[in-house]
Amino acid sequence: MAAKAAQPNPIPSVWARPEPRPGQPALSRAAIVREAIVMLDAEGVEALSMRKLATRLNAGAASLYRHVATKDELMELAVDEVAAEIHVPAADGQDWRAAVAEAARSFRTTALRHPWLSSVLGQAGLAYLGPNLMAYSERLAALFTAAGFPDPSAAIDAVLSYVIGMSTTEAAWLLTVSRSGETEADFLTRLMPAAQQAAAAHTHLAKGYARTEEATKDPAALREAKFAGALEIILDGLALRLR
Repeated sequence: MAAKAAQPNPIPSVWARPEPRPGQPALSRAAIVREAIVMLDAEGVEALSMRKLATRLNAGAASLYRHVATKDELMELAVDEVAAEIHVPAADGQDWRAAVAEAARSFRTTALRHPWLSSVLGQAGLAYLGPNLMAYSERLAALFTAAGFPDPSAAIDAVLSYVIGMSTTEAAWLLTVSRSGETEADFLTRLMPAAQQAAAAHTHLAKGYARTEEATKDPAALREAKFAGALEIILDGLALRLR
């Protein structure tokens, strides 16, 4: 009898294999992902493990592996689940700049609500194949296509590169503040003298760090204004392409 042909290596993604049949009633892929997101939001990626997650779900680790084969697969599922929270306006002829800015702000809001998101987007395997991320990308493509961009993917890459980069930095900053046990304003008030001293030898940086009162009065509003201001520069560049 001829030897059975070797199977090709499977694609390493949860989206490349069928979902298993439900096991015990209380345990499903959806329930596992929801609890994983709770853990990720509270403790971060490093604290998440299949064993700890199984304990929180009152299940054995083997039960989890029936639904999710690896932690990498779990991260793919978690990324796709929170992607459903990102709003992209419909491409219905409205001002494309306002629509893209709204989509960018929604991404930032989601990324700050789930601080681990931005940092794992490039590491979560083939997460972009998930249904929510695919729908998100489709809505962005429709928005840029309706605006008249001949290559929507390049415009999307420009906006997302900025938003993901800013969100990653902002989430890391807020984590640092959280670990201090202080409010952001109090933490900045304590930090600014040292920052001003370090920047004193750098003419252009020193001007920015001199605005202590502005930075500590309403840090959240200042962060939002910085995000919006730089986003306008990105949109200005994209608008030139349309001309």
